[in-house]
Amino acid sequence: MSKKRVLIVGGTGYLGQHLLQSFAQDPDPKSPLALAFTHHSSPPPQPLLNAIPQALPFQVDLRTGGGLDAISHAFGQPDVVINCAALSVPRVCEMDPEAAMSINVPTSLVKWLSSFKESNTLLIHLSTDQVYEGTKSFYKEEDETVPVNVYGKSKVEAEHYVSANCRNFAILRSSIIYGPQTISPVPKSLPIQWMDSVLAKGEALDFFHDEFRCPVFVKDLVAVIQILSSRWISESKQVQLLLNCGGPDRISRVQMAEAVAHVRGYSTSLIRPVSASSVDRGVKSPSDISMDITKLIQTTGISPTPYMDGVRLTLEAKTTS
Repeated sequence: MSKKRVLIVGGTGYLGQHLLQSFAQDPDPKSPLALAFTHHSSPPPQPLLNAIPQALPFQVDLRTGGGLDAISHAFGQPDVVINCAALSVPRVCEMDPEAAMSINVPTSLVKWLSSFKESNTLLIHLSTDQVYEGTKSFYKEEDETVPVNVYGKSKVEAEHYVSANCRNFAILRSSIIYGPQTISPVPKSLPIQWMDSVLAKGEALDFFHDEFRCPVFVKDLVAVIQILSSRWISESKQVQLLLNCGGPDRISRVQMAEAVAHVRGYSTSLIRPVSASSVDRGVKSPSDISMDITKLIQTTGISPTPYMDGVRLTLEAKTTS
């Protein structure tokens, strides 16, 4: 039986590493998988290579498409491509809109996929809740996208490009992703771990009380992607899907920090509620981009982890690592 091929674009990032780990640990004897991933920096982190030796690494520049042809020759046409690669820091996108557009809109990746004779690859593309304007609660997938910053605009542009140029796609609008650290620790600070380290020092800190998101536990997002991948591999029915991918709770940064304090037993007096408008972050940020996840639950059958439970699981993993 020939192995089905899964390519994770941005495999050294936070979600990418969790995906690699999960696909590698969960082999289905009925449909064995061949795994590959792309990385931008060279070489890829050794702990990741050691932990998942069966995954083939490929250095790729998504802006130019440099390195994609090597995947064609050494790995072949993927059955599933999961695109996690992005310039995802809104402030950085604001300072360099050209880089944001060239990295976040996957033109070279999609053109490469269209170069294969058969159009039988599913592209799972990670988008963001920041495509929404943020003027109401619980956005639905069909609501108008009115991004307020360059990052959101680049992700809307990416959604349009993917849906116009791919025969089979699933676009996942993800909220803040949180959970345990990766095999090879990522350089960016992770939200729960950062809040824990700050509160552990007994330092009072300001948190926004008036910006709302639906943070998603990383293992839930991985499960969604694995379900969609498995379904495509087993059924090969045309897929053109757009899903909000958030957790079940609409919460502010204050509530996020309070949950960490509650689990750890820190004093909540360290958490000072402030308005988002009181801080100049160098980029406009939407106020309430909480999402309705009814379609996600109906489509995949998963029950997303409540935020408090996800915080407990994240801090337990931090304690044991």
